[in-house]
Amino acid sequence: MEQLVEVLAKALVDSPDDVSVTRLEEEHAVILELRVAPDDMGKVIGKQGRIAKAIRTVVRAAAARMENKKVIVEIKQ
Repeated sequence: MEQLVEVLAKALVDSPDDVSVTRLEEEHAVILELRVAPDDMGKVIGKQGRIAKAIRTVVRAAAARMENKKVIVEIKQ
């Protein structure tokens, strides 16, 4: 799951070396923290959050087949 988020984010940003994804396991959820360079935040979020929403939708669809937990994508600096 982390690799999917990382590949999607690296395709969007100008500084792909600054992209990192951290997985945090909780009892009923998996949290994927996506970190990008401050200059690339707008590219990952998109206008009115459309790109961020699309990333979350793709990850949620992929996770439905693989995980029995809710998957949350958080975008951080």
